[in-house]
Amino acid sequence: MSDVTYDAIVVGSGIAGGWAAKELTERGLRVLLLERGKNIEHIKDYVNAAKPPWAYPHRGGRTTEMERHHPVIKRSFPLNEKNEDWWVNEEESPYTEVKRFDWYRGYHVGGRSLMWGRCSFRWSDYDFEANARDGIAVDWPIRYADIAPWYSHVEKFAGIAGSHEGLPQLPDGEFQPEMPLNCGELLIKGRLEKLYDGRRKLISSRTANLTQPLAGRGACNYRDACWLGCPYGAYFSTQSSTLPAAMATGRLTLQPFAIVSEVLYDKNRKRATGVRVVDAITNTTTDYSAKVVFLCASTLNTAWLLLNSAHDVWPGGLGSSSGELGHNLMDHHFRLGAEGKLDGLDDKTVFGRRPNPSYIPRYRNLFGDKRPYLRGFGYEGGAGREDWTRAVAELGVGGGFKDRLGEPGQWTIGGTAFGEMLPNHENKVTLDDATKDKWGLPVLKIDCAIGENERLMRKDMMNDMAEMLTACGVRNVVPFDQGYTPGQGIHEMGTARMGRDPKSSVLNAHNQVWDAPNVFVTDGACMVSTACQNPSLTYMALTARAADFAVRELKRNNL
Repeated sequence: MSDVTYDAIVVGSGIAGGWAAKELTERGLRVLLLERGKNIEHIKDYVNAAKPPWAYPHRGGRTTEMERHHPVIKRSFPLNEKNEDWWVNEEESPYTEVKRFDWYRGYHVGGRSLMWGRCSFRWSDYDFEANARDGIAVDWPIRYADIAPWYSHVEKFAGIAGSHEGLPQLPDGEFQPEMPLNCGELLIKGRLEKLYDGRRKLISSRTANLTQPLAGRGACNYRDACWLGCPYGAYFSTQSSTLPAAMATGRLTLQPFAIVSEVLYDKNRKRATGVRVVDAITNTTTDYSAKVVFLCASTLNTAWLLLNSAHDVWPGGLGSSSGELGHNLMDHHFRLGAEGKLDGLDDKTVFGRRPNPSYIPRYRNLFGDKRPYLRGFGYEGGAGREDWTRAVAELGVGGGFKDRLGEPGQWTIGGTAFGEMLPNHENKVTLDDATKDKWGLPVLKIDCAIGENERLMRKDMMNDMAEMLTACGVRNVVPFDQGYTPGQGIHEMGTARMGRDPKSSVLNAHNQVWDAPNVFVTDGACMVSTACQNPSLTYMALTARAADFAVRELKRNNL
């Protein structure tokens, strides 16, 4: 067991970890970036980015063998042969489900920044004030004014395309030109906004896809193959953006195949001294020392790491003195909405494959609206013309049938709602010491379910979309509810929440662990509530803000 010293250690190389590495190195620190999985090099390792469907043995589908190795992600859409090796080996890294929880993980450099949906929204004070206003959980220790400059900071570097709408519930940002809506979406946009006097709007989703070149990255080519890696660097990922910036400083050391098993803690100094790392290939152990530790391993892995640390001081792990560590696990609930057929555009079709949806921002429980539940939801959706794949569901034979399939089909439009899930102390994760992973480490036990507030909200989430489409002249509108299990939103949040009081929270307003001020948590674990907007942009802003604070505190010798 050797000991190597750095100024800062960052655990996890996904969206938050990449930002931590960039910000800390650019502020002069020598940083060790630890990733438990393999390295994926930008462009070189995007081996399937330009491969056509017919070049795959199973045309991009899945096999029973793949499902055997991936018992969780086989439950939904992510599993296919195009990027199977970007998803975790669930046989090596299992977890225990008290109630069903679909945990989709990417253990490699870049993490899920290579596979994310890229919707990038600011939160507003309607979100940061919600817990205090509703008497739910604890109050956020920050407000929009605290994070707004950091939203601007990360937006300008990441490259966010979007339109300025002046919506108080969805603040505008530093945008590149938006990705234009297609003619079907524009038609419904005009009707919707007229029907509801502008209170409900349909916009192009704000997205981390470039529409103009930026810092050596090319603009989007409208391939909609982002989840295979973008050789143009057109969407934000660790590989395309933050990692090159951190490497350019000469102060970053990247170490893949490094499983951080615990944060090392000095109970006399009440500070972390570094981390213990298990080599994923050799199973050997090494200790690394640092003045500052940033935990950015993703919500559940960060919770696991804290739960597995400092047991000689706290039986519940580092940060557990409040009794809240591991609790208040949240996600966005979704998989319901409505869709229908759109007429009057038979001479029109779509351009390319736009990689972002249209978006209807939250309107419920705002501006005088009052529902029998708290908070609200937004819709991601879109319009388009059916293509040849409609033949799968049709009956027909002969040349005429085949010729018709070579022409665009019926225009359709629809939307899927994403709703806010309230924090609940009973939704929690703990260590399952009876079950071990490949490396002999205890696994997480996850116990999480939606509550009555979410069940009431889901009625509106489905019915509202059906009503809006019908009112806008869409025909044959069909509502749908495909069911939902926590985790399916892939927006897991909570377990180490921020707060104003060490007696009721794990972190303070600067993302520091109350029990170890030189440990910062800036991934989804820090979240106090979920809002209904996608959370990744907020992770970026919180990480940049915390890194700036950490460096200033180091210079003052406060850490």
